[in-house]
Amino acid sequence: MTAIKHALQRDIFTPNDERLLSIVNVCKAGKKKKNCFLCATVTTERPVQVKVVKVKKSDKGDFYKRQIAWALRDLAVVDAKDAIKENPEFDLHFEKIYKWVASSTAEKNAFISCIWKLNQRYLRKKIDFVNVSSQLLEELPKVAEESVPSGENQSVTGGDEEVVDEYQELNAREEQDIEIMMEDCEYAISNAEAFAEKLSRELQVLDGANIQSIMASEKQVNILMKLLDEALKEVDQIELKLSSYEEMLQSVKEQMDQISESNHLIHLSNTNNVKLLSEIEFLVNHMDLAKGHIRALQEGDLASSRGIEACTNAADALLQCMNVALRPGHDMLLAVKQQQQRFSDLRELFARRLASHLNNVFVQQGHDQSSTLAQHSVELTLPNHHPFHRDLLRYAKLMEWLKSTDYGKYEGLTKNYMDYLSRLYEREIKDFFEVAKIKMTGTTKESKKFATLPRKESAVKQETESLHGSSGKLTGSTSSLNKLSVQSSGNRRSQSSSLLDMGNMSASDLDVADRTKFDKIFEQVLSELEPLCLAEQDFISKFFKLQQHQSMPGTMAEAEDLDGGTLSRQHNCGTPLPVSSEKDMIRQMMIKIFRCIEPELNNLIALGDKIDSFNSLYMLVKMSHHVWTAQNVDPASFLSTTLGNVLVTVKRNFDKCISNQIRQMEEVKISKKSKVGILPFVAEFEEFAGLAESIFKNAERRGDLDKAYTKLIRGVFVNVEKVANESQKTPRDVVMMENFHHIFATLSRLKISCLEAEKKEAKQKYTDNLQAYVIYSLGQPLEKLNHFFEGVEARVAQGIREEEVSYQLAFNKQELRKVIKEYPGKEVKKGLDNLYKKVDKHLCEEENLLQVVWHSMQDEFIRQYKHFEGLIARCYPGSGITMEFTIQDILDYFSSIAQSH
Repeated sequence: MTAIKHALQRDIFTPNDERLLSIVNVCKAGKKKKNCFLCATVTTERPVQVKVVKVKKSDKGDFYKRQIAWALRDLAVVDAKDAIKENPEFDLHFEKIYKWVASSTAEKNAFISCIWKLNQRYLRKKIDFVNVSSQLLEELPKVAEESVPSGENQSVTGGDEEVVDEYQELNAREEQDIEIMMEDCEYAISNAEAFAEKLSRELQVLDGANIQSIMASEKQVNILMKLLDEALKEVDQIELKLSSYEEMLQSVKEQMDQISESNHLIHLSNTNNVKLLSEIEFLVNHMDLAKGHIRALQEGDLASSRGIEACTNAADALLQCMNVALRPGHDMLLAVKQQQQRFSDLRELFARRLASHLNNVFVQQGHDQSSTLAQHSVELTLPNHHPFHRDLLRYAKLMEWLKSTDYGKYEGLTKNYMDYLSRLYEREIKDFFEVAKIKMTGTTKESKKFATLPRKESAVKQETESLHGSSGKLTGSTSSLNKLSVQSSGNRRSQSSSLLDMGNMSASDLDVADRTKFDKIFEQVLSELEPLCLAEQDFISKFFKLQQHQSMPGTMAEAEDLDGGTLSRQHNCGTPLPVSSEKDMIRQMMIKIFRCIEPELNNLIALGDKIDSFNSLYMLVKMSHHVWTAQNVDPASFLSTTLGNVLVTVKRNFDKCISNQIRQMEEVKISKKSKVGILPFVAEFEEFAGLAESIFKNAERRGDLDKAYTKLIRGVFVNVEKVANESQKTPRDVVMMENFHHIFATLSRLKISCLEAEKKEAKQKYTDNLQAYVIYSLGQPLEKLNHFFEGVEARVAQGIREEEVSYQLAFNKQELRKVIKEYPGKEVKKGLDNLYKKVDKHLCEEENLLQVVWHSMQDEFIRQYKHFEGLIARCYPGSGITMEFTIQDILDYFSSIAQSH
């Protein structure tokens, strides 16, 4: 505990100008035992502040940290729990009650005693001590002071002098001496001045005795001086002897100097010999190539794994010998020059052997790989190059050696590899795309139609050759396929220049299975190409030791016109490429090796677009996903760049598809002899939207579809109004009402968020045109009555009072009765029946709006009836004139007519 007390004083309280008076090791009552220390401290500066400080040992080290401090004046009660029995528990009442358990009762008693003393001295007995024995408060401090004489009144400063407070209590021995002295003097208390004078006299007597004692020691001083004189004489005699010895040693010194010089020359000779031996050993150890390594470089087997390993070790040893850092002057030695020339010859010989062998491996592997193409000709899979890569990777370390020693041959191997592999991959990829095209066209309904149509086969052949041509361009006329689609499509959309009839076969001829099959084929094509490109790029990086990670941004213009001599033109000096150039080199090699991928993909995309323009939706989603995946791996890689370029083509086809659809809307022609009904491009938009929503669900390019939706829907709106205005057989309001109702129903069902405004607009246009058609149609069955009351309203509008209208000649009561008689109930029902038939002729069955329109007409007819009755009551009051049919009759007429049909 003493060591802990000193450590706490030194580390925590001394820096804060505080003295540690007492310490107790405690833990909180009733909780997990986490020990800490309660310390009673006072400040060394005035005014003195007394505190109780809680100190805790740090969890991460052996040092202590101050956790919380309370001022002693805030302490209200000290509860020792039991004044009779020994109990380590006690409570301190500050702003709240803190319950503690001391490690021992003795420590607890000492701490409470210290608190009691501080309370007596500084707080004038403000603290209440409960359950504390009076013996502890009276006697324990004396015992503590005797056992620790300076513990509570001195500060631990770690070796410095202890600072004593102005008030210092007497220890037990001092109190005893004072009591004895005061007992000898009876008036020590009653007459303090006399007592002090007596003490002063006694002190003077003691001082005099001390002086006499010093004077009595003079004889001893004289004896000491005599002894010092004798010692000086002995020193003189010793100096004389030392002088004689020095003269004798002088001659010995000269002889030793001669011996030392001779030894120096011998040491210098030995040092030179050691250095010479070190130089010879350095040259022998670093420029001597083992015979086994020389034999491996000259005639080692580069076909077997053991031979490759031996050649690799030999090449590394040769490289170390050639790259050894010679010391100054070594290059002037004839033996060193001869050895360096020998190393150069070995390097040249092995580089030629290695380059020749690898060229043969490239050629042989190309032949072996091409022999396996036949088995892949009927399957939509690309040959696996992993065995080829695995065999070549055995030479990776030798390629690294060749790159660092003879960059010219390394560059030549790189060119040869690209030449051989580009031809091999071109055959494989072209065959692969041929299979994909056959699967797309050979098993679909379109191919069967091509085979059965009585059309010249030359046109079909011309189209197929233009798609499969090696030039990668789409040539030939598209009129042949246009004619095919017109002849083969007997449905409504082809006859009316439908939305999807854009130089392709009608989309109605393709079912969902065909489109799903195309989607799977296109996805499989991309899924086969991706691992092929990634595996080849990874192999190139490992085999040719090129950096491919953290690619630097580069311009694709460097790779657009890549030919066989590009790489040699870049580095004809034979020096290794920097890191950024190595990354460009990987991309350029990939472009040269896979130069046919982008044209073949473009051909495949063109074929898919010709089969069905809706395929551009599938291709846009799939291609976007693969581009996004590739860019996450490496945005500047060959795969990412190539797929990005193809994605641009797909996006153009998609935009072209949308533009052609809008153009076809504008060019649509309607029949003048039959009713219009639902316009073809409105039905096609529904089909397009339904398909697009299923394809673009959770797709990355949703924004492109939303833009297309906006363009298409605006085109649909504009052209519906255009066709409605041009319609002769069907009223404009019917065309508008039916088509906008269909559009509203489609948008409500698909819930396309970007077309919410258009959905509301379609609903408004449908409602407006429905109302307009109803009002227009109802004017015909009661035409004369309608005209009569229009005249009445006109007179009222001119300022004639309503009750005076009946005095107008043309609108008197007799004229009104005459007009009303022309429309008896039977005549009204007949007119409504004719109206129902006419409305039925106007409306199409697809939209099923007849009952909706008929119900609206009923409501409008009743509204007009009530309006007419109101005018009769206001303008012809008291005349007793009424219509010859009632509202109930009207309801019966409408109901019976609807049921009869």
